[in-house]
Amino acid sequence: MTTTTGVLPSKLLLLAVLVPLLAAAQDNDGAGQTRSGGLRCRGAAGAPLRLQLQPGKSAMLPLTGRIAGRSIGNPGVAQAVLAAPDTLYVAGVAIGSTNMVVQLASGICQLVDIDVALDAAGLQGALAALLPQEKDVRVTAAADSLVLSGTVSDGPTLAQVVELAHAYVRRPVPQLATPGAPPAGTAAAAAGPAETAQGPRVVNLLAVTAPQQVMLEVKIAEVSKTLLDKLETSVLLKTGGSWTATLLSNFLSGVAKGHLDLTSKSGKGVMIDAERQDSLVRILAEPTLVAVSGQEGSFLAGGKILIPVAQDDRRVTLEEKEFGVGLRFTPTVLSGGRINLKVAPEVSELSREGVGIRAAGLSGPAILPLVTTRRSSTTVQLNDGQSFAIGGLIRNNQNTDIKGLPLLSEIPVLGALFRSTDFLHERTELLFLITARLVQPQQPGQALPTGDMAPPGRASLFLGAHPAGGQP
Repeated sequence: MTTTTGVLPSKLLLLAVLVPLLAAAQDNDGAGQTRSGGLRCRGAAGAPLRLQLQPGKSAMLPLTGRIAGRSIGNPGVAQAVLAAPDTLYVAGVAIGSTNMVVQLASGICQLVDIDVALDAAGLQGALAALLPQEKDVRVTAAADSLVLSGTVSDGPTLAQVVELAHAYVRRPVPQLATPGAPPAGTAAAAAGPAETAQGPRVVNLLAVTAPQQVMLEVKIAEVSKTLLDKLETSVLLKTGGSWTATLLSNFLSGVAKGHLDLTSKSGKGVMIDAERQDSLVRILAEPTLVAVSGQEGSFLAGGKILIPVAQDDRRVTLEEKEFGVGLRFTPTVLSGGRINLKVAPEVSELSREGVGIRAAGLSGPAILPLVTTRRSSTTVQLNDGQSFAIGGLIRNNQNTDIKGLPLLSEIPVLGALFRSTDFLHERTELLFLITARLVQPQQPGQALPTGDMAPPGRASLFLGAHPAGGQP
């Protein structure tokens, strides 16, 4: 198996080479690493020193005297080698914490607490360079996590800060070689130490200084155009005998709304029923919706139906299905007052046709309702007070019903006397006109528009110009 290693920065590469060499040669120096049982401390130990490192980085630790020995609690977290008679070279290996006991030539022991955590300073510098206007963002390291605290100006900036932090915890952390570790490039070295199941993460404690709210003024217009053409005939023939013959072709309607009746004295007659309807209907709804930036809002004007659903244990449950005119939207306030708006309008209605099913326990076929749906989804950006329209949600239905006598209704020209024809054309278009506005909550103590209204008295009721009291 072939393993590929990335190119380390020059400093980290130098550390990866020097640390195993120094660790291998530490048995030959005068102050090599000593097991805890080999240290002989005399007198009271000084106050513990604290050293904070990042994986792959190192620091020089000067002490007050010549170093005689040292012992590290967990060499997998940090390693130390002698850089000078009174100075230690300490390198961070992996995220964690440990301590080190250093014995001086005088016999006094010094305790050093070592913390190896993620590079919070690097992320802090990147935020200062990329987002200079955000002055109140603080980054701290807590074990294997980066903690973000403070405030940001708006929601999009908050998302950018969190994304940058995730980029820092996703990058691979180079591990320094430890004494006795397999050589670099081997399969064992490529496997590396066992990592935690979760790995580094980001703890987001940021808050938005002033969460903005967006108000949508929605106008929903449905234009429905219906065209109806109908032609029906009725023929009545009477003879001089005892028989009377009547031929009716108004199969579709028993009541004529508009007809032409021609009857002779002998009783013979022809009645023609013709009707034409052309209607235009406009239905308006004007809801006003408010949502916090980044949160979803919804609107529905319609109802619910219950649809039976069979389960595995031969039970039947009822599932709710909504229908009507609905709108879902998610506003996000961007820098400069621009509004990023994701909208998803939907129109659904019960169809005249249903779905027939047969099931055990039913004496006959059951008709389930059929819901026709028209929906769209889009994302737009606009300034405060600007509007946009969503249209094109068109439903176009054409129905033609012809009923007549066989053969006779098929005769050219005269066949119209022996059949009835209905032609129905329905065309519906839905239009959404949406205006987005930035709104602020009402301040405490602000007067309401009806704040100066007073109950009317008898004098103001009969003599006053404004019976409700107060100003108009």
